[in-house]
Amino acid sequence: MDNVSVLKADDAAQEIFEWGDLLWFASRQLNNSSEMTVGRCRLKSGNSNHRHYHPNCEEVLIVLEGKISHSIGDKELEMSVGDSIAIPPNIVHNARNIGSEDALLLITFSSADRKTVDAP
Repeated sequence: MDNVSVLKADDAAQEIFEWGDLLWFASRQLNNSSEMTVGRCRLKSGNSNHRHYHPNCEEVLIVLEGKISHSIGDKELEMSVGDSIAIPPNIVHNARNIGSEDALLLITFSSADRKTVDAP
């Protein structure tokens, strides 16, 4: 139990983008996980994040609030509150908020050192 720690809300790492933001709760960089990365993605209404992929990990995404269209490979999948998707490594994907309010997504990765590569 010596390696257990609490990340205080004020210590979560935030990345702000034109489309919304990412808030990170667990990762090796935050010194509180050696196996996973856990965060929250907020997509503003009508916005989408850039198409990207993760070469070193699987991603599991769960819709907490709102409605999105998730592009994965050549498919478009509509997702609502409570829906989840598992995205294998190296699969190009992104999410677009198709609702009238912000969409909140729980995002988890199978590596504490998540890598993200922008798709061409």
